[in-house]
Amino acid sequence: MQVAIGSKDHTTLVAAVKAAELVDALSNAGPFTVFAPTNAAFDKLPAGTVDGLLKPEKKDDLTDILQYHVTVGVLKEDMLQDGQSIGQVNGGNITISKKDGKLMVNGVANIIGTVPASNGIVYVIDAVLLPPPVK
Repeated sequence: MQVAIGSKDHTTLVAAVKAAELVDALSNAGPFTVFAPTNAAFDKLPAGTVDGLLKPEKKDDLTDILQYHVTVGVLKEDMLQDGQSIGQVNGGNITISKKDGKLMVNGVANIIGTVPASNGIVYVIDAVLLPPPVK
């Protein structure tokens, strides 16, 4: 959490984590791998989506989305392989793809930066990962 709080590009993510009351969970010892969408990533969502998710009655949906961005354990970049499926805290899976040396998550989010954290690693991504609908 301290990495995101200290980043001017992650103010929307920090507001969302606070609204979902996940600050303490993400501040504990971990270890975690976090895929952290930038403010610009949140801006790509349809108008009103973020404001809607920040409402108290949408806390469960917001928590599900945020937990879809977190893996228990530290996955360093050299451990991420093309086609790899990774279990997320919300119970869903993300898929890593590698093309021309660039890493993507779920075919929609580019990993644009890597920041080591005291309790894991943060990958900065340029899109918000949305969990697949529950069937």
